[in-house]
Amino acid sequence: METNSNKNPVSFFLASFIFLLYFLPQFCHAVDRITPGQTIRDGDTLVSRAEIFELGFFNPENSTFIFVGIWYRIDVKAVVWVANRDRPISGRSGVLRIGVDGNLVVLDGNNNLVWSSNVSGLSNNTTAVLWDTGNFVLSSNESVDDTHWQSFDNPTDTFLPGMRVPVNSAIGEYPAFHAWKSASDPSPGNYSMGVDPHGGPQIVIWDHGRRRWRSGQWNGVIFTGVPNMSSIASFLYGFKLSQLDENRTQYFTYYPPNPSNLLRFRIGWEGREQQLMWDDGEKKWKVLQQQPDLANQCELYNHCGNYATCDNLNSPKCNCLKGFRPKLQDQWNRGNWSGGCERRTELQCQRTNGAAGENGKPDGFKGLKCTKLPDLANLTLSAGNSEACRTSCLGNCSCRAYAFISGIGCMTWTVDLIDLHFDQSGSLQFFLRLHHSELDGRRKISILVIIIITVLGACFLVVSLWLLWRYRNKLKGLPAVSSMPCCKDDDVAVFDVSKSKEFSADLSGPSDILIDGNQINGPELPMFSFSCVATATENFCVANKLGQGGFGDVFKGELPGGQEIAVKRLSGHSGQGLEEFKNEIILIAKLQHRNLVRLLGCSIQGEEKMLIYEYMPNKSLDNFLFDEAKQAQLDWRTRLSIIEGIARGLLYLHRDSRLRIIHRDLKTSNILLDAEMNPKISDFGMARIFGGNQNEANTVRVVGTYGYMSPEYAMEGLFSVKSDVYSFGVLLLEIVSGRRNTSVRSSQHTSLIGYAWHLWSEDKAMDLVDPSIQDSCFPTEVLKCIHIGMLCVQDNAMHRPTMAAVVLMLESETPTLPMPRQPTYTSMRSSIDAEFTMDGQEIVSSNDVTVTM
Repeated sequence: METNSNKNPVSFFLASFIFLLYFLPQFCHAVDRITPGQTIRDGDTLVSRAEIFELGFFNPENSTFIFVGIWYRIDVKAVVWVANRDRPISGRSGVLRIGVDGNLVVLDGNNNLVWSSNVSGLSNNTTAVLWDTGNFVLSSNESVDDTHWQSFDNPTDTFLPGMRVPVNSAIGEYPAFHAWKSASDPSPGNYSMGVDPHGGPQIVIWDHGRRRWRSGQWNGVIFTGVPNMSSIASFLYGFKLSQLDENRTQYFTYYPPNPSNLLRFRIGWEGREQQLMWDDGEKKWKVLQQQPDLANQCELYNHCGNYATCDNLNSPKCNCLKGFRPKLQDQWNRGNWSGGCERRTELQCQRTNGAAGENGKPDGFKGLKCTKLPDLANLTLSAGNSEACRTSCLGNCSCRAYAFISGIGCMTWTVDLIDLHFDQSGSLQFFLRLHHSELDGRRKISILVIIIITVLGACFLVVSLWLLWRYRNKLKGLPAVSSMPCCKDDDVAVFDVSKSKEFSADLSGPSDILIDGNQINGPELPMFSFSCVATATENFCVANKLGQGGFGDVFKGELPGGQEIAVKRLSGHSGQGLEEFKNEIILIAKLQHRNLVRLLGCSIQGEEKMLIYEYMPNKSLDNFLFDEAKQAQLDWRTRLSIIEGIARGLLYLHRDSRLRIIHRDLKTSNILLDAEMNPKISDFGMARIFGGNQNEANTVRVVGTYGYMSPEYAMEGLFSVKSDVYSFGVLLLEIVSGRRNTSVRSSQHTSLIGYAWHLWSEDKAMDLVDPSIQDSCFPTEVLKCIHIGMLCVQDNAMHRPTMAAVVLMLESETPTLPMPRQPTYTSMRSSIDAEFTMDGQEIVSSNDVTVTM
């Protein structure tokens, strides 16, 4: 018996210990849900699974009432949602539970209903779960597809990442968020915030239902009336506007590029929208931006009235638009601008029902710059460009103004122009409709002024003719063409590619020069005779040879006026070169940008085909970048200027030019440098034109240079603007490091990209920097460029930024950049100009190297 009595305590304690080991984790784990029969009282809370959010009863500072709310579970409580904001509970005896009808309910101490989720037709087996997004979801069987109610659809004053704000023109304005009445009173206050879907979605703040502030229209990247959004990189990747669903509704969402950041947007009780981010080091919420700026009266809605501009830096702040005058002059002079302005001269179309005015002159448009376009715009989807937008507005007498904005399209205004905001940073242009007399000016030019202008013009013409006569006589005294350069007037003609017999039969052939199946009209170019070009290059003297490529040879030359030129001479044995020749004439002659090389003309005579460019005295970027003797000439300032110039040139090709062009062969040897080391993108032989709605294309003829090709292009033949972004990322890393992408070979890394990621991931990115610029560079700028480079070379094209975003990141002094994903694709072949077909096994490069896949 003694033996049994001694063993029983041991067995009891052992069983108790095992019981605690099994059940203790369940007791310790925070509860994130409430089920039928459970209650949450004051002092009890639900905590989301990752312990980011907490739900329970709280009482605001200096208040005796309690409310059910959700807050971030951090040192400083930030309430993001309130259930019973209209009916507070006095005392400490509130209860949250699931009622007999399956709804969430809040009861006071007398068991009176204070708040309910109020969904009809529920079963009694519902469960409410607090998610890590801050969303409190009521569902059956915990199924996402069976959600009956959620706090994200019933917000209070805060917009959290993951929320969806509906945008539907049929529904109209949607004030989704309502500010607290005060810092200690969560009940709905005077201010609300939401989306106005008309004329391009925009964020609006209302004061008692009247507009107080608006963000300006959404252009796909930023809200146009908040210029400083471009300096906050988290905006560039965070806000998204979904496609229309079956109910013709779109949704604004926001997801931070770094999910670990705690972010929130709120409408404050004082009437300002704020974006806040938690600073764990300082243990406080930091304001990233807030609107409106209460110190700037121009931020307040329509401060200057109709047809007036507001500029906070001017005195007075308000001024009437051109062609308008104050409606109430006395009040205007006293500083009361609310009356706005009115036209000085009635529009001609209103006088004559659209007929031309005196002297056959119709109404016209005056271009104006602003930082916030007028409110209440209409979208004209049928107008696909600025000229069509102008025509559409001119044909409608009710149209007061128009604008064609990238990312939005054609906007017209058929109501009074209101809430115009101007300042020195104004980059948006709209066109104001005016009577022709307001454009031409009312003052008539005097007879004396006409006589003076006529006499001066005649004198100028006489002097010009005399100089031309002297110049032609000088040319006649020069030796023959074979010994001296001489380009006579009849040696230079205007060349229209579309009318050339040699090219008209071929122009419709290659898809490179087609848009949606339609042939492009060729540009008019100066056409030089063969003898003129031969003379300029001293009969293509070897001493004047600048280089050689798959196209043919490149020679330096000089025209009689002293202008230096570069001549590309098509090799008679290059089948690839003929296609490139036609492509360059079609494309580059239509483009004008300071970061693109300029085509001066061409020469076509028999089998001889040549392109004449402006001469770049510093040749190509690789001439400096990969030459140890010249690397030091590219200090950090120069390299950063080259990076920014290339980015602006690509942005022009992708978005701002008349044609939307994918370069497809961006590399250091195709970046030329002028006398001031300004970069010029060259070699458009591989380029492709995209139609207005085309985002991606596929080819079986993959051309380009290994080491710069994006994964989807090299392996699948798919290319888009993101293919150029990848090449730009490689180029950026090469400029920073002074190394070729394919020069880094080791057991661990097969390319510069892999090596850069290795250093980046180990926080040693500065080890990538070219030693020759270590002393001249600024680490913050260098690290930003490396970061951008890693974003550009991500494997998935969807993850890469657009060139518009890249330019904004480069120009922002302190951007918050998203984290890049590790690149897994690197080219295993040498950097050779290559062409191969996707449906065969053989790859043929321009260097006559053949390998198999």
